Formats: sequence, structure tokens, C-alpha cells
Amino acid sequence: MKSFKIHNIETAPEKSKTLLEGSQKANGFIPNLHGVLAESPELFKAYQSLHELFMNTSFDKEELTVVWQTINVEHACHYCVPAHTAIANMMKVDTEITEALRNSTKMPTEKLQILHEMTLSLTRNRGNVTDAEVEAFFVVGYEQKHLLEIILGISQKVISNYTNRIAETALDQPFNGFAWSK
Repeated sequence: MKSFKIHNIETAPEKSKTLLEGSQKANGFIPNLHGVLAESPELFKAYQSLHELFMNTSFDKEELTVVWQTINVEHACHYCVPAHTAIANMMKVDTEITEALRNSTKMPTEKLQILHEMTLSLTRNRGNVTDAEVEAFFVVGYEQKHLLEIILGISQKVISNYTNRIAETALDQPFNGFAWSK
């Protein structure tokens, strides 16, 4: 397979330079995923926009983590599972949640388990969920907006998970301690 270039600020297309500068400032380094995405400024901008939008949904930090990691694990993303483990740690998400997601074991609460199951079903079945799944989702307190917000999270993760799969993106040093494989 052709090797994908991991851009830095100097090598990136002009329209990606500002995006990479923002990434450098926010993270203290340019994640390899961002360096790969920089080849397509439009895709990179879409990814960053979807990330920001998803961060501003009604989900709390634990729920954001459940949605992201459920999708990452289902897509077997060698890059995003470790990256989101590091992000969850920075967000101070309980390690019981991150470990359950990484190891495909039960969530510590029924509500997070139902969120995990709904996210998994939406991802696996491309939106074709059953009435019983939707009802179980609503019974634990989620609403229609939450279903739609999961779809937003899936949109973001499709960009990163698929990019990492085709580019075989190398894991960044800050994520090495969280390496993962399915």
C-alpha cells in the first residue's frame, strides 16, 4: 500500500497550515492523525468541526467517552482507541469506564451500558435500530436529541477511524502507553 504523508506546518497544503498550527497549540504537538488529514484541508476542517460540535452536545465527559470508544473499538482503530484513552484520562473519566470499553466488557452503570449498546447498534447496523432498542434507550433517560448526537459522534469517528485504517497512522509517543489491538 502507498505510504501516506504525515504533514507538518511546513509541508502541509496552504489551507491546512492554520489548522495544524491550532492543533500544535491545543495539543503541544501535532498528532499524526492531523498530519495525515492535512493532505485534504476540507476533510481536516470537517473532522475538527465535527469534533468541536460533538464536544458541545448534551453528553457529559463519560458519555462522550462511551460514544467515541464504542465506535473506535468496533472499527478496530489502532490509533483512536489509545488516543481516546489518553483523552479520557485527561478528562478524568473513571478508568473503570475506559477499561470496560477497551476490553468490551460491561459498563459500570445501566445508563452507560444502554448508551454503549445504542452506539454499537447504530454503528454496526448503519442506523437500522429496532423499536425495542430505542425504547430501552429512552427508558434510562435519553431523548431523541441523544440519538441524533450519537450520529454526530459516528460522523466524526468515521473520518478518523477510516483515515487511520487506510493510512496505517503511526501512534504518537504520548499515546504509546495506551496501545491497543482488537
